[in-house]
Amino acid sequence: MKGKGNYIGELEELVLLLVGILNDDAYAVSVLQEMKDQTGRELNISAIHAVLNRLEEKGWLSSNMGGATEERGGRRKRFYQLTASGKQMLDEVKSQRDQLYGQLPVGVSYSFSS
Repeated sequence: MKGKGNYIGELEELVLLLVGILNDDAYAVSVLQEMKDQTGRELNISAIHAVLNRLEEKGWLSSNMGGATEERGGRRKRFYQLTASGKQMLDEVKSQRDQLYGQLPVGVSYSFSS
């Protein structure tokens, strides 16, 4: 996960996870809706497009164009799929997070300030 080309930000991680969850139905609008449903975060579609493009450039997603539909005015959807290297990145992130969370002291009371 180290190195600039392999760095993954929080939003990229979430989008990568959501594409994996959506599986064969992952396109920009479905990712946007799933983001809202799963996390409560409301983003604009251009932010989702930017992240999807960046993840594809890094090789963590691949995409293909679906067929044109009448309800979309003849436009086609671009569908995204998690690649093997994308799944590997998610596994590495999860492993790192699990390792870090495992180092939190047990039985310590944490103070929260408002």
